[in-house]
Amino acid sequence: MAIALVTGASSGLGEEFAWQLATAGHDVVLVSRSRDRLSEVAHLLEGATGRSAEVLPADLTTEKGRTAVAARLQAEARPVSLLVNNAGFGIGERFAESSWRHEKALLDIHVTAPLRLAHAAVPGMIARGHGAVLNVSSVAAHLANTTYAAHKRWAVDFTQALAGQLGGTGVTATAVLPGLVRTRFHDSDALSHMRHEFPDTVWLDPERVVASALAAVRRGQTVVTPSPGYAVAGAVLRAVPRRLTRGRRSMQKD
Repeated sequence: MAIALVTGASSGLGEEFAWQLATAGHDVVLVSRSRDRLSEVAHLLEGATGRSAEVLPADLTTEKGRTAVAARLQAEARPVSLLVNNAGFGIGERFAESSWRHEKALLDIHVTAPLRLAHAAVPGMIARGHGAVLNVSSVAAHLANTTYAAHKRWAVDFTQALAGQLGGTGVTATAVLPGLVRTRFHDSDALSHMRHEFPDTVWLDPERVVASALAAVRRGQTVVTPSPGYAVAGAVLRAVPRRLTRGRRSMQKD
């Protein structure tokens, strides 16, 4: 039976990924910092779907946490065939005003962790002749205004480079670029203002985002934007000079 490992699986898009994958017949490995919340999600998943839900508490902003998850991805017993790099957060601070601790954590969760985990997972997938890496980016990748946007742009570029190198191996790489999503991501004091600044019509449901992302993985598609409106917005933002996007507020979404 195929096994999927999902980071940031205790809430939001990560939890929705876990549910849709388990419902589709996958066993899942759930990664997040909170053992209690992961255990709760795992219990609900197993009861509702009959699939196995393995709990792996880890803080991916730390080397210890990344090493623990990398070890699970390299395990030959019950190998992982789908890695979903979903974990992330926003800090809502300008670079010159944020602390180094916050900036380093943001970099580690959005760049270091996906790179480290993909590096651990891909060789085994190639050896087995099948597998996929799904990186959750954002339409913020089309902007040039925050370190969050820069990290999400890296996720797209990394995915495209990886997909090119994986050609002919049976292993694929996909980046999904959601816009604003109705999750608890924007409940923090730093980001809650965004709930009032954007109309309801631009907010996406987690179910739609995840279904679109998993469909793209099945097709072997490299980059997908799970909304026609955001796809058009992304095309426009790619066409305009970068200097015109530097002052726009980042659409942080996870």
